[in-house]
Amino acid sequence: MFQQRRKFLMGLAAAGGAAVTGCATTQNPATLRGYNVPAIDLHAHWHAPEFVALIEKEGGANGGKVSKNARGQVVLDVPGMGTVFQEQYISLETRLKAMDATGVDIHALSETSPMVYWAPPAFGLKLSQVYNDALAAAYQKYPNRFVGLMTLPMQAPDLAVQELERAAKLPGIRGVYLATAVNGKNLDDKSFFPVYARCEALNLPVLLHPINPVGADRMRSWYLRNFIGNPVDTGIAAASLIFGGVMDAFPKLDVVLPHAGGIMPILIGRWDHGSGVRAETKHMTKAPSTYLRRFHYDTISHSPSIMATIIKQVGADRVVLGSDHPADMSLERPVDFVESIPDLSRSDRELILGGNAKRLLRLA
Repeated sequence: MFQQRRKFLMGLAAAGGAAVTGCATTQNPATLRGYNVPAIDLHAHWHAPEFVALIEKEGGANGGKVSKNARGQVVLDVPGMGTVFQEQYISLETRLKAMDATGVDIHALSETSPMVYWAPPAFGLKLSQVYNDALAAAYQKYPNRFVGLMTLPMQAPDLAVQELERAAKLPGIRGVYLATAVNGKNLDDKSFFPVYARCEALNLPVLLHPINPVGADRMRSWYLRNFIGNPVDTGIAAASLIFGGVMDAFPKLDVVLPHAGGIMPILIGRWDHGSGVRAETKHMTKAPSTYLRRFHYDTISHSPSIMATIIKQVGADRVVLGSDHPADMSLERPVDFVESIPDLSRSDRELILGGNAKRLLRLA
């Protein structure tokens, strides 16, 4: 009953947004919803079949516990995390039907939990290579519908740089996908700086996602590790990049934060105050709020009014479409959601739906 009611309310909100802007009456056959830009979802997860097959074959010998559930799906358990490789995360054809039904033109495909950091470095590299090659193959099969965000074995930054250089040459690879922390290390760890340097030099944006949020042991009930843990972990990652000097060291590096920036936008005033009074942040030469527009933010806030506030805070040119497809915590109709955000001009809406992503991903 709750799910039906939620979908009904979202439909009303989307219809209202379309009525205000007039978007529904404009048709352009080049895109599914008639906009002047394609709707590009930068937060869409895919488990490549080749990646899953490699885990099933060799994961058990490399520190994972691999099994199959009653439905025949591969299950991977690693310390602190478990993943069921469900079919909706794997099938491109099922994905395309969902994209068509919701008006999404392009998915930027990315790995999700548990990524590859759990594995020994050599196997993490092998997993990354197989996944990135599969991204390129998906792009070649459907060049107008998919691009790829490479995964890297960040548990061994030297191997991550090696794979970054290789995968950057693959067709359809348009960015780098990293977790908000790597095996307990925050993203300002100096061992990661060579990876950021190559991303900046190659003009590849870095997109972030939590995989094992801090404090998960206190959030076992009610799915709080996702409801609360993921937005908190996103905020920790953003703070690490700001206070840890990453954004200063790499001034041209583009970073995309998931879940509408997590806790960062609402806490930025507290960070500003703290950086001015605490000895721990005396190294800061600029207020943390001056870095707000150094980041991009996806639209996964699940609240049109909150999303409108974030857009006013950071600018429409710093917001990109995201859904978290096909998770149950996703924005099931992300284009409808953007159409429901109040007080957006058509030009701002098109920036969010695809214009900003085209710039970030260097798409024609």
